[in-house]
Amino acid sequence: MSVEVHGTVASGFEGVRDAFAANWDQHGEVGASVCATVGGETVVDLWGGTATFDDGERDWSEDTIINVWSTTKTMSFLCCLLLADRGELDLHAPVATYWPEFAAAGKEEVATRHVMGHTAGLSGWDEPLEMSDMLDHDKLVGLHAAQAPWWEVGSASGYHAISQGFLLGEIVKRVSGRSLGAFFADEIAGPLGADFHIGTGSEHDDRIAHVIAPAAPLGADATEIDESSVAWRTLTNPTMDATFSSTPEWRRAEIPAAGGHGNARSVAAIHTLTANGGTANGVEVISSDGLERIFDVQAEGTDLVLPVELKLGMGFGLPSPALPLPNPRTCYWGGWGGSLAIIDMDATLSFSYVMNKMGDTTTGDPRGAGPLLATYGAMMAAG
Repeated sequence: MSVEVHGTVASGFEGVRDAFAANWDQHGEVGASVCATVGGETVVDLWGGTATFDDGERDWSEDTIINVWSTTKTMSFLCCLLLADRGELDLHAPVATYWPEFAAAGKEEVATRHVMGHTAGLSGWDEPLEMSDMLDHDKLVGLHAAQAPWWEVGSASGYHAISQGFLLGEIVKRVSGRSLGAFFADEIAGPLGADFHIGTGSEHDDRIAHVIAPAAPLGADATEIDESSVAWRTLTNPTMDATFSSTPEWRRAEIPAAGGHGNARSVAAIHTLTANGGTANGVEVISSDGLERIFDVQAEGTDLVLPVELKLGMGFGLPSPALPLPNPRTCYWGGWGGSLAIIDMDATLSFSYVMNKMGDTTTGDPRGAGPLLATYGAMMAAG
């Protein structure tokens, strides 16, 4: 299937357009966008395909946005890093310093860094939940405040797939007096003029692409099948139904680990500040020292939930033997189905891929990899 690609590429980056277009022929892409900035300048800004169910009813347009799932987490990380940079949040202090109820059930020493590094032992909930419970922030954080960790805090990572966002959201609210979505809009997206939303208003509904759900539920690529395991308990309570993200209720709710809406341009724009010492579009949001906390390693080894080896910094994933990246000061995260954010501070690169047809994996997708490799190829060719 050929596709008409729209947008712009800087001279020398034409190969990224070719790699992006190839996704329709090679990987059955439906609708997508890709964007990259280098040194704060946009070098790739492309989109194409359809924003509906492959029926051609509505094209993917310049301002189309979509639920990006766990790529949203990177925005939550920035909110916490910004509060830490301002001296309002100590990432190493007990969470109970700011949220006293959280100290129950042996969590007195659990710190924000443990939540950000997926080592807090709170990757899921003891109480059986339904998808509709994902809309009730107060219920979910109340359950976690009373719950004991599932493993020794700090001893290993276990991907806090959905819970991380609610935990960080409550920390941000306790520290700043604002919900994480409001804090992000006021302090990061707003100053940068970035079209990314955690809690997406009805005025955006007409330009939100349809989510094309994967064939398998979240966690289907996990190798662990023991129903008493951390992986099973995390990924099946509730079993995540991707189609629920197309409901107005999900869009309006603030779900900081999975519910953000944006496109590749807005994700790349926000992380342009991450790639360039805290400044983007002439606006300084966070100090370069504040961003260096990203590389404070929190966990390294086989994750208890995802079937991979991970090296985790303060929120973001870091290069490791299992996931080599070109430069050491690179961080990343991605979303269920294939969305991606790569930030290479050494190369001042911010790269993002966002699409509506979800793949079946939580741990990588070739559609973002092709344009990313082409972007690095263009940068190397330019010297």
